[in-house]
Amino acid sequence: MQKYLSIKQEAYEANMQLPALGLVLFTFGNVSVVDRNEAVFAIKPSGVPYADLSPDKMVIVDYEGKVVEGNLRPSSDTKTHGVLYQHWEKIGSVVHTHSTYATSWAQSGLDIPIFGTTHADHNTMDIPCAPPMSDEMIQGDYEYQTGFQIMDCFKQRGLSYEEMEMILVGNHAPFTWGKNAAKAVYNSGVLEQVAKMALFTLQINHEAPRLKDALIKKHYERKHGSSAYYGQ
Repeated sequence: MQKYLSIKQEAYEANMQLPALGLVLFTFGNVSVVDRNEAVFAIKPSGVPYADLSPDKMVIVDYEGKVVEGNLRPSSDTKTHGVLYQHWEKIGSVVHTHSTYATSWAQSGLDIPIFGTTHADHNTMDIPCAPPMSDEMIQGDYEYQTGFQIMDCFKQRGLSYEEMEMILVGNHAPFTWGKNAAKAVYNSGVLEQVAKMALFTLQINHEAPRLKDALIKKHYERKHGSSAYYGQ
């Protein structure tokens, strides 16, 4: 339908950024874009190679994952996206990848420490890794429960999804989000780079200290504060 063209185009363009940025191999990832007025979102179809994608192949689903428009099967992660849209009303797009470095941290079950100013330009704290899913949740509606696994981690740690726009899902892989698809994909790229640099930092010096609070504050506020001036 004509009313879905905008989110289908945005979702397509964002999905195509994932292989371009080296964030996916084969079909290991997906981006969705929500239309709050219609309470639906566009998401990549399951198992379709990126080279074969087009805007018209994006699948339109409601928040429960029911197909509203499209002949292809939506991504297997659709229900996770839907849960996040239902509960976090200020996000406009969700990205999921299995990018190498961020996924390696997720598999380790560790937060990514804030070691340097690149990290502090985007976040003032360690990037959280949600604990592994319980057996009960795994045996239920797995993809649906993944959304709650993410939100439970934020609730338990007192984090704001508007300030921390990324997470590692323990034993799984990263998710990011943002006000639109461009920001959500940007966050995915930043997460991968920060994960890579944190690994190298620990390889060079396994006792490397976290960034000083004064530097965290300076770097974050010069880019996001009321008197922000930084932009490369």
